[in-house]
Amino acid sequence: MRGRELDLCLSMGYFRMQQDVFTCRFVPFEDKLCPVHWLRLVLANVTFGKEQLRLLRINEKFSVTVKPFRFTDEINALYALYRDAITFDAPESVESCLTDGTPYTAFDTYAIEVRDGDTLIAVGIFDNGAVSIAGIMNFYHPAYRKYSLGKYLMLQKINFARQQQKAYYYPGYLVSNYPKFDYKLFACEAATEVFDANRGRWYPFSWPTVTFLSADLLEGN
Repeated sequence: MRGRELDLCLSMGYFRMQQDVFTCRFVPFEDKLCPVHWLRLVLANVTFGKEQLRLLRINEKFSVTVKPFRFTDEINALYALYRDAITFDAPESVESCLTDGTPYTAFDTYAIEVRDGDTLIAVGIFDNGAVSIAGIMNFYHPAYRKYSLGKYLMLQKINFARQQQKAYYYPGYLVSNYPKFDYKLFACEAATEVFDANRGRWYPFSWPTVTFLSADLLEGN
């Protein structure tokens, strides 16, 4: 699942799950089905505003590297710290999220590592296609929570993708009436598109469009 094959899957509303791809139109929350809306950013249209530029500025003191992903004890230890500190469900480990015990990888996976001196404080994992990237995981050291490193990693993924002349960044989905996932709009809402699963088309993101697509999905359910 690399190169243009990954691009095609992402463009059709499919996303990585371990060593395969999946899609969904609803997720259950609080005993009800909530419509899912897959997102992508058109990288040529991305402009960073005051919030994004401020976040880049306050984190300038940290070093950032991008390289092919490899499992390491350092990454596993950081994720364990992160998982112990959060209050929502998350995969048991990085390995369970990406490979779940399989001895191979079907994806061209990269990691953005953020360090404070020699200390690894954040990792952002993404899959690389021919003209797109897909954000898979972000996690960080709980002691650095005030630096909004999850959002910072989104900006770094965008910067890398634009340097590589990619067209799209796929951050995953948001869920109607469940604002926990709305942070995926942080980077640049104006450059974001939302997928119409019934028609197989992408539209410029707006909340009225999401409301319409939600009603359309629920009507067909």
